[in-house]
Amino acid sequence: MAAESESSSDERLSALESRVAEMEGYRAILDLKSRYGTLADARYTRKGPKPQPKIDAIADEMAALFTEDAVWEGGGSLGTATGREEIRERFCSPTLQYSWHFFVKPAVRVEGLNAFGTWDVLAMMTTKEERALWMVGVEHDEYRFEDGAWLHSKMRLDSQLMAPYDRGWSGAGR
Repeated sequence: MAAESESSSDERLSALESRVAEMEGYRAILDLKSRYGTLADARYTRKGPKPQPKIDAIADEMAALFTEDAVWEGGGSLGTATGREEIRERFCSPTLQYSWHFFVKPAVRVEGLNAFGTWDVLAMMTTKEERALWMVGVEHDEYRFEDGAWLHSKMRLDSQLMAPYDRGWSGAGR
């Protein structure tokens, strides 16, 4: 009877440890995505991109949020970058005058040392041609726990619309 009770206790402890690890992973991924968005927008001021040395330092921090073999897919003219160094180089070259990202409605699933997530994205942007736009999309992410931290292993943006701010989304594509 004592062995059976001990086995049941071990199973409960193991299940609890697994649930705690999943919850810690979920929380760490929320923090990771928040950090990514903060850094993506930190490259800009309301008057345009920051000086290149500051952008380069921010790009270093952004690249550190990805695994060595990660893939970043921006879609369309934003392109694809493979590997941490290529991702860093991509972030060194801002494509806008200004941006501010909102990542909302996280759906994150942690499975051991891997995780998967989707995020709705709303972004205010100003193009290099001084056009103010709203961008709406979905990011499809994959994450991996490496060297004691959760990192992006894949990030793919699926842009749903780009709308001029003065016409709203009903004017998109006109």
